[in-house]
Amino acid sequence: MKALVLYDSVFGNTEKVARTIHEELQNVGQSNLKNADTFRVSDLNQMDLLVVGSPTRAFTMTPKMKTLLKGLPKEKLTGIRYLAFDSRANLEQVNNKFLTFMVGRFGYAAEKISKILEKKGSKKAGDFEAFYVKESEGPLMDGELEKAKRWIKRSVS
Repeated sequence: MKALVLYDSVFGNTEKVARTIHEELQNVGQSNLKNADTFRVSDLNQMDLLVVGSPTRAFTMTPKMKTLLKGLPKEKLTGIRYLAFDSRANLEQVNNKFLTFMVGRFGYAAEKISKILEKKGSKKAGDFEAFYVKESEGPLMDGELEKAKRWIKRSVS
């Protein structure tokens, strides 16, 4: 299996998750790791799996990731399976009714990533996943990198 892990990161938390996923994928095949700044459409050539991650910012992915994904040519994603993930604050710990309402109405980055990739012709390889950060900037909560390893193993097995 050839995989590409594509991510954007603001405070480094999503990058840590992406690197962990990339390392796990190297155990079952080939994996490349690209951030949104270094990605080129040609990176998708001969890929079997695309894993895309972004922090949730204002109830969606980063503007850079959104622009990148919306600009992908549909023919490049046909036949490539995808997985999506995001990093976000844990609503249970934040305990803010207004924020809970807003998230319920507008969602998270992983959902939006999935919708764009589906429209572009890619098919889901598994459910999207959330990785939690402390506060709004992180660091990642304890156990999140281990959760990333379990998620990717379960999704590609």
